[in-house]
Amino acid sequence: MSMLSGSCEPPKVSAAPRGILHGSAEAESSSSSCLNLLPVDGYASSSRTESAPRDNCSPSTNSGFDNRFSSFWSEEGAGPGSSSAAPESLHDRATGEDAAFSSGETMVVASAQLSDEEQNAREWAHKPRRIALFVEPSPFAYVCGYKNRYQNFIRYLRELGDEVLVVTTHIGVPAEFYGAKVIGSWSLPCPWYKPLPLSLALSPRIYKEVADFRPDIIHASSPGLMVFGALVIAKLLNVPVVMAYHTHLPMYIPKYTFSWLVQPTWLIIKYLHRAADLTLVMSQALGKEMNAVGASTAEQIRIWQKGVDSDTFHPRFKSQEMRNRLTDGVPETPVIVHVGRLGAEKNLDFLKRVMERIPEVRLAFIGDGPYRTDLEQMFQGMNVTFTGMLQGEELSQAYASGDIFITPSETETLGFVVLEAMASGVPVVAARAGGIPDIVTQDGEAGFLYTPGDLDDCLSKIKPLLESSELRQKIGVAGRAEVEKFDWRASTRQVRNEQYSAAIWFWQRKQEQLASGFSGWFNFQPAPAQNL
Repeated sequence: MSMLSGSCEPPKVSAAPRGILHGSAEAESSSSSCLNLLPVDGYASSSRTESAPRDNCSPSTNSGFDNRFSSFWSEEGAGPGSSSAAPESLHDRATGEDAAFSSGETMVVASAQLSDEEQNAREWAHKPRRIALFVEPSPFAYVCGYKNRYQNFIRYLRELGDEVLVVTTHIGVPAEFYGAKVIGSWSLPCPWYKPLPLSLALSPRIYKEVADFRPDIIHASSPGLMVFGALVIAKLLNVPVVMAYHTHLPMYIPKYTFSWLVQPTWLIIKYLHRAADLTLVMSQALGKEMNAVGASTAEQIRIWQKGVDSDTFHPRFKSQEMRNRLTDGVPETPVIVHVGRLGAEKNLDFLKRVMERIPEVRLAFIGDGPYRTDLEQMFQGMNVTFTGMLQGEELSQAYASGDIFITPSETETLGFVVLEAMASGVPVVAARAGGIPDIVTQDGEAGFLYTPGDLDDCLSKIKPLLESSELRQKIGVAGRAEVEKFDWRASTRQVRNEQYSAAIWFWQRKQEQLASGFSGWFNFQPAPAQNL
């Protein structure tokens, strides 16, 4: 029996929606991409029963079920899907059924006759929900890439009228956040990286709090320790579970522990995400990799749309005082800025090779981390500034006061610092790796990408920017225009209305399959004996 509460109980769904077209002329002419962007206008309303605004994709684009394949990548030559059931493998999708993650093509949802179940599901997607978030480490105390994502996610879920319960690590936990109750779970430092707190969040106290909350869905950050507790509680309460994969742990393992642990780490990731009803990833590349290793089926992997606060990060924060600080009092010196945690996995050694080729330039590291001492020794005697951790307006000023932003990291699942730099109007030079190509989609127009590890390629992107203020201005303006499309409110609405509805659909299908299996056992009748 479903534990989903009250009027929010989802309808019985027997089939996936039909009629998704890929890469068609109709899609190309659409003024907004159904894959990458939901309309922003009108999202400020906090009505608990409002319908999502429509865009040019189709009358039903924002339906949780109509767009349930919106994050799948398109295979060349794949035709429109016509199956009424969800496909079971990437192979099926590539041979003519609904395609998977889009590779840059827009998609539209063709008009189709909705079944009663699908229509009910669409209506239910816009009713208030009860959402339990398990987030590790804390988005309130631990400074990391997804801090802004979860804080904005909670804020806009509350604005949409949802009840939200947040379970996270205990350090620096507020009693509430935008009206969402926050529960701290006792945590211990990670053995391999002490600043990172970990918690199982499976105490009787945590279980009772979540059970009393009666969630409609559980959303857990992954990988980590807390995701295990979230999975156990979801199964005990019999509610759908969504896992959001934020840190590409197999890429970090060799930097902090032993390379032989990579394979066992993948086994754990696959175990967790196969048990989830839906996996959210931060980029197309990561989604493909998760599918390729068997961590989840293609149909159950979706992209969590990126977002940035383009008011907090803005060219108007350019500051002469901050530039003096970044250049050690020589503001006329060209400044290349790097913002982020100083960790061994960020490939920051590469920047020493860059500086050896352009020693007249100043490099400013904004941030802190376990690798800072090593970097200070590595860059000793060079034109390098370490500011330490900056927050608030100081951070906005540091971005906007640089001439170029650079990141050599090859492990980013998304790369929020790239979004923030582009929003600040600073031209970006970044490694073509991880989730960054999903941000710098117009290479050479809104930013520059270089081949990872290729020093000459990197310098070929940096030097023209150093030599031309006009080029810096042009790229900075184009980058700013690109990221202004990425709105946290739109991103939250997409997860809530589309991805959560898809997770519930998959969860219900699993429940029906289990019920059907049990029914088959109880109705079993032996075949009549045959006369020999």
